[in-house]
Amino acid sequence: MHASIFSGKDINTLADPFCMLVGVIKRGKYGERLLETIKDHTDFEVVSVDVPEILPGFIEDPEEFVRELNLDPQIFQADLLILYTFHPDLTPEIVRLAGKEGVKAVIIPGGIGRAGSITELEKIAEEHNIHIEVDEICCTLEECGVPAIDQFAKKLGKPELEVQTKDGKISGVRVLRGSPCGATWHAATDIVGKTVAEAPSLTGLFCQQYPCRAVRGGPGGIHTSGDLHKDAMERALGKVTRLVLPEQSKPIKIEPGKKGKKLEG
Repeated sequence: MHASIFSGKDINTLADPFCMLVGVIKRGKYGERLLETIKDHTDFEVVSVDVPEILPGFIEDPEEFVRELNLDPQIFQADLLILYTFHPDLTPEIVRLAGKEGVKAVIIPGGIGRAGSITELEKIAEEHNIHIEVDEICCTLEECGVPAIDQFAKKLGKPELEVQTKDGKISGVRVLRGSPCGATWHAATDIVGKTVAEAPSLTGLFCQQYPCRAVRGGPGGIHTSGDLHKDAMERALGKVTRLVLPEQSKPIKIEPGKKGKKLEG
């Protein structure tokens, strides 16, 4: 079992910033790509557990339900916990347990509709001094001043690229920060050889064709993922961009003692 690498419950410090442990709670296929990306593109340590892929629509007693899941306690040794639970009853209870065990920060992909209520998460954050971030898609993630989030977001989150061009074409791409699902590296490989003019739109398209598993059928979701990758290529080519996220794609940051707020922009 992995030994704890931190002490206390101060979200503003990491005992060893060079030895970060990321915990991933998977549900079915969701979370698998993050594990692959962490192993392939970072030096983080990682531990994971599974919750059932098929869950009841309503969980009357979440505390008892989580107890019966008998989750490996090693998952709560993590500095940062990422939950692909996608359930408004189950997710807050696991976050509460994580806070009790001293986890410093959690990221909840999938949007607030599957994360629980903001009011409930605010109470958990305050009671257990834990930072909670709710993201519709994880490729909006940026540094926010919380060490556990910042350490992760230096490598995984909102895409950042470095590009070389030759004779009007993309000759090389370096991923400075990539989406947690790995789509950025996929797009960076396929864009080589394309013209500079078509590169931004194709980068967004290649991200979506990965395939992106974000929500389809409306604003946000897969469309925001594509726009973020297009924007990253435009910035790498020296263009001025003014991408504005749709309301549902703006991350919600819940800090101890503060109301949950959406990131502007």
